[in-house]
This record gives sequence, structure tokens and C-alpha cells, in this order.
Amino acid sequence: MAEVESRAQAAEAAAIRRRWITLGEILAVIAVLISGLTLWNSYSERSATQAERAVAKKQEEARSQALVLKAEGHGRKLGLAALDPAQAIQSQTVSFPSALGIRPIQSLVEPRIEAAWIKSPVKKARSAGRDRKAAGDARMPVAIATRFVNGGRDYTDVAIYDVGYRREGSLLGGSEIELLGLSLVERASTGTAPARLDRLWRERNR
Repeated sequence: MAEVESRAQAAEAAAIRRRWITLGEILAVIAVLISGLTLWNSYSERSATQAERAVAKKQEEARSQALVLKAEGHGRKLGLAALDPAQAIQSQTVSFPSALGIRPIQSLVEPRIEAAWIKSPVKKARSAGRDRKAAGDARMPVAIATRFVNGGRDYTDVAIYDVGYRREGSLLGGSEIELLGLSLVERASTGTAPARLDRLWRERNR
């Protein structure tokens, strides 16, 4: 009888050991899974962070290369400056619709638009019958190509702007021009700006 009980106890002990071994194996598998998930989560977070940084860097580079001009003053001259003070303008070239036959005007030291620059195109537009208003507020589309420096790097920005002006007619058929301000129409490129400027001029003066 004692021998039977001893065998039963031994069998039960062996079964208990097997259960502990099985439980240990399960716990080991769980630990491996948790470790793997932790590593994957860490990798995913790093990848997402790197992707976000790459996107932010591209956006920052795009902002660095894009220039937005603001006009200072009014009347006979508009001083032009970058909206972002970190962007230093080196030179500018102002181009007019080709139908007006006005050569591009370049400024090196003092970025600006002068009323005299607009006055000549306005006279040509009136003589061609394109400008039907005798007096009042009007706008002239121009393409402005700007070379500027930002963060020690050179960039070139090309955009089409409307130059707002007020014209007062005279008895002699002339006009006095008062510059009012500058408004961004759209961004362009060196290759597309002339055609886009001419198209805009034609659409407005049909």
C-alpha cells in the first residue's frame, strides 16, 4: 500500500514539474513577444519621428526658397522688402506685359517700384485703347524676379504681383500716378512668368 502511495506521489510530483516547465515556457514566449513588440514600437516611433523631421525640413526649405514681398510707403515710390526679415534681397528685376513694349527694369541697391515705371506702361495702354478708365484706382500686373540670401544660401524667387495705383487725368491727356501698394497674384518661374503675365494682361483687357 505504501509503495502504491509512493508511486502516486512521485507521479503527481512529476506532473507538477511538467506543469511548471510548461508555464515557464509560456512565460518565456510571452517575454519574447513583449520584447519584440517593444522593439517594433520603438522602431515605429523612430521611423515616424524621422519622417516628421524630413517633412518639416522640406517645408522649411520650401519656405526658405519662397519670398513674399511687402511694399513700404506710397506715392511716387514703393520700397520693396521681404516679409521674412531673415531674407536679404540682393537684386530685383521688374517685368511688364510684352504688349506694352517696356523693357525689364532692374534694381540692385534699393529694391523698389517707382511711379514713373508704371506711368509709361499706363500711357502705352491708353494709347492702345487697353486702359478705358479716365481716372481712379487701377492695377498693373508685373513679374518680379528677386535674388535673395537666406541662411547663407542664394535663392531666386519669381512671382506675379499687382501694383495698385491711382491715376488722375489731366487736361492735356496725360496722367499723374500715385502708387498705392503691392499684392501677390501667384508664384511663377523664370520660364513661365512672361507667358503667364501676358495671359493675365489679355484676360483683364479684353
